[in-house]
Amino acid sequence: MIRVVIADDHTMVRHGLRRVLSSEPDIHIVAEASTGQQVLDTVKSDHVDVVVLDITMPGRNGLEILKELRKSYPKVAVIMLSMHPKDQYGVRVIKAGASAYISKESAPEELVNALRIAARGEKYITPDLAELLARHLERGLVTEEPHKLLSDREYEVMCHIASGRGLTEISKLMNLSVKTVSTYRTRIVEKTGLTSNADMTRYAMQHSLL
Repeated sequence: MIRVVIADDHTMVRHGLRRVLSSEPDIHIVAEASTGQQVLDTVKSDHVDVVVLDITMPGRNGLEILKELRKSYPKVAVIMLSMHPKDQYGVRVIKAGASAYISKESAPEELVNALRIAARGEKYITPDLAELLARHLERGLVTEEPHKLLSDREYEVMCHIASGRGLTEISKLMNLSVKTVSTYRTRIVEKTGLTSNADMTRYAMQHSLL
C-alpha cells in the first residue's frame, strides 16, 4: 500500500485529488495538508511514502518544503503539482530532488502513474521535461544564466514581477510583507542586472519562464 499526503492550500483541489487517488486500490491517503508545516508535521508523525505537494503554498512555499523533506526525510518521495508550465519550474524542482513535476492540467492517470513510479524510488520524467533538462545541462556547460543564480523565493518573485504583478499583489500571493518582497526585488536586480520590471518581463519571455 502506498501511503500518500496531499498538500494544497485549496480545499477543492485537495478533495479532487483525494477522489482520484482514493479510487486506486493500492493507494491510501494518510492526510491532507493546507500548509507546508502541516506536511512536515504529518511526515514526522506518520509513515508516508509519497507527498503530492503544490508549489504555491502559504508561508514556506512548496520548493522550500521539498528541500526540507529531501534533507530530513530522504526516503519520502515528493511529486510537485503546479499550475505553472514546466518551462518555469520543472527543471528547478527536479534538481531540488522531486520525483516528478505534474501540471494540474494533466490527466488523473498521469498523476497516478507518476505516484506509483515515485513510490518505487524512481523519477517520472515526461519527454518534454527531459528535453528541458537536456537544454539546461547544455546551457549550464556554457554559462550560468542569471536567473539560475536566484534563490527559490527570489525566482518566484521575479516570475510574478515579469507577469505584471505589483509588489502589493505579490505580497498577498506569497503571504509576505511588501517590504520583504521589495528586498527580494533588490536582490534580483543585484544578481541579474535587470533593473526594471520591463527588463524582467523581457528576460522571462526570452528564457521561456512565463
